[in-house]
Amino acid sequence: MAGLWAIVIATVITALIFDVINGFHDAANSIATVVSTRVLTPRAAVIWAAFFNFIAMFIFAPHVASTISKIVIIRPEDPRFVLVVLAGLIGAIVWDLITWWWGLPTSSSHALIGGFAGAGVTYGGWHVIRWHKLMETVTFIPLAPVIGMLVGFAVMLMVFWIFRRWRPDRVDRLFRRGQLVSAALYSLGHGGNDAQKTMGIIVALLVAAGFMTPDTELSLMHLETLWIILACHTAMAIGTALGGWRIVRTMGMKITRLKPVGGFCAETAGAFTLFLATHSGIPVSTTHTITGAIIGVGAMTKLSGIHWGVAARIVWAWVLTIPAAALVASLTMKLLELLLG
Repeated sequence: MAGLWAIVIATVITALIFDVINGFHDAANSIATVVSTRVLTPRAAVIWAAFFNFIAMFIFAPHVASTISKIVIIRPEDPRFVLVVLAGLIGAIVWDLITWWWGLPTSSSHALIGGFAGAGVTYGGWHVIRWHKLMETVTFIPLAPVIGMLVGFAVMLMVFWIFRRWRPDRVDRLFRRGQLVSAALYSLGHGGNDAQKTMGIIVALLVAAGFMTPDTELSLMHLETLWIILACHTAMAIGTALGGWRIVRTMGMKITRLKPVGGFCAETAGAFTLFLATHSGIPVSTTHTITGAIIGVGAMTKLSGIHWGVAARIVWAWVLTIPAAALVASLTMKLLELLLG
């Protein structure tokens, strides 16, 4: 029993480390446009984003956490299943760090899902995966950036029409202030969707260890689960506050050059997409969403202004994320079983 407790505690700590890395890795999603348009300095922007990442717990119900916890069929009170969660987290962390070093804005969410699924298959075979839950996420790999792109294009078109008679300097001043609001909204959506993924993983872990029942619901009103929500949002906020400048440069400066009005439209489109997905319980990629929104805004202003070579590298990284994280997690699962017997 003491050994199980030790593994559970180590896995919860690993999950929170993943949340910190997720916030660090995905800080660019929340602040890239507001930094590239020079509305806020990088330091001020990450603090702004971290605050709204944290308070997202008071805005969104934990529907995404429920989806994540049910991707792999949990066998309650099976100590070996606890290793599935640990291996899945390690697979996601390794892939996140590799892509952070390369400066690629890949999806921490899909890395986590790929890692969890890969370790699960190694543990119990292909039948332990709830394919309908997994396919909800996989379906949104292409849909999230497309929705972000279309909404970004539409918002930019609407803004152009509404402010067509305004002088450029007046538009610039207005949307410099507006970007503070749009960046806050996007950070709310980011915190609401991404922090819940780690919550779902921790719930799956505690059910497998026998410390929670399978019908346990996450709620701020229940002391049994309050600590999970607080810990995950705090870890996400800390990671965001640490920032990730390599990816900020890719997202905010290499895909296309944005003015404050473009940054506002991209963040608003991204926030809309994330709010919709989080309300529906769909774990989408915040990275995919904001990238699509930036491309949609860039296409509205000047199609040739988009650096398609950079966008192509990002797409390839998206395609590889789930299988790469799954492979690392599968190898980690086998290694853990050898080490722990």
